[in-house]
Amino acid sequence: MDIPGLPARRAALNLLDAVLRRGETMEQAASGALSRVRGDADRGLAKAIASEALRWRVDLDALIDSATRQRLPEDAKPRAVLEIMLAQALRLETPPHAAIATGLPLLTGGPRRLAHGVFSTLMKQGATLPPVPTLPDKVRERWGQRADAIAAGVALPPPLDLSLRDPAATTEWTERLGGISLAPGHVRLPRGTPVEALDGFREGAWWVQDLAATLPARLLGPGEGRRVLDLCAAPGGKTLQLAAAGWEVTALDISKRRMERLADNLERTGLYARVVIADALNWVPEAPFDAVLLDAPCTATGTCRRHPDVLHRIGERQIEEMTQLQARLLARACDWLSAGGSLVYAVCSLERAEGEEQARKVPLAPNPIRADELPLGLSPENGSLRTDPGQLGEQGGLDGFFIARWSHS
Repeated sequence: MDIPGLPARRAALNLLDAVLRRGETMEQAASGALSRVRGDADRGLAKAIASEALRWRVDLDALIDSATRQRLPEDAKPRAVLEIMLAQALRLETPPHAAIATGLPLLTGGPRRLAHGVFSTLMKQGATLPPVPTLPDKVRERWGQRADAIAAGVALPPPLDLSLRDPAATTEWTERLGGISLAPGHVRLPRGTPVEALDGFREGAWWVQDLAATLPARLLGPGEGRRVLDLCAAPGGKTLQLAAAGWEVTALDISKRRMERLADNLERTGLYARVVIADALNWVPEAPFDAVLLDAPCTATGTCRRHPDVLHRIGERQIEEMTQLQARLLARACDWLSAGGSLVYAVCSLERAEGEEQARKVPLAPNPIRADELPLGLSPENGSLRTDPGQLGEQGGLDGFFIARWSHS
């Protein structure tokens, strides 16, 4: 007999397995893991359970270990099932009896009795989670002094940020949508807001884009008809920003599927850019550009609020692979600038190897970022900008980025 809600829990367990054992992103794993889950609500629940289990995994495991005589192996199935049961009870306000009814069927025999005993013991003890999730040890080591502040920003999924096609209409759209604005051309709404139902979606008045992700394009200023290359452009938020700011945009990316999404957003917003699907390591432009924006491929650890899987699947190997690619892309971007042109380099990563250490190798004249170019509450350091999820916490935080800017003499 089918148990209501069981397919969603089985899917959540499969998502955890894909992330922790195979190193996949939740996005990569979703199509397979959710294939037998019917309805958007249950699919959303499965992703929410897996996300909260990953966000709080260190603390959930500490609770599990406190209630077992012999420590369960890291990859033991009962541990993963207990993680999703506890994530529901302690983070998603699922009644304990419902967590048991939909969790224990994922196990058989002795493991089922073990999971039942551990979960029941913790519930009777009134188990709770700390206010801020504990980061994995290796993550804390990499992030150093910033780790505690970042962890505070990871505690909750992010709000919904919108970028406006017309920054002059910021006040109007903030009022129409009932949100807040932290910068011209930006509106922030509570998380969970259904995007396509919002006023202005069909007419292309805005697009979804985290506040931090808007900063690289902002730092190039108004285009006034000048030529800019948006290198590694997909999914396209920065291309839309640059086109709206009056730049003549060439948007280049290797992913045909993701560039189709960009093309759809260009059509929806009525903006124009030349779309090129090519490998940036082989492509050669016809002429230099007045500006190049390189939002480089990276480990994306700065998106840990919305993608907590990065806390568990990113390590030194992935960082090294990304830094090698970034260095090659930076070298090409520098060669494609005209005299007097500007280069902005950005990564949505919290790793110094992908940010500050890459920036030191760029053979161009630094063009320091100024405080008056940034939203209130953000400040440059040594001419570059480092954002993280712990900043602007009272307003809902933002993703972690490193951004730097140079000029071609």
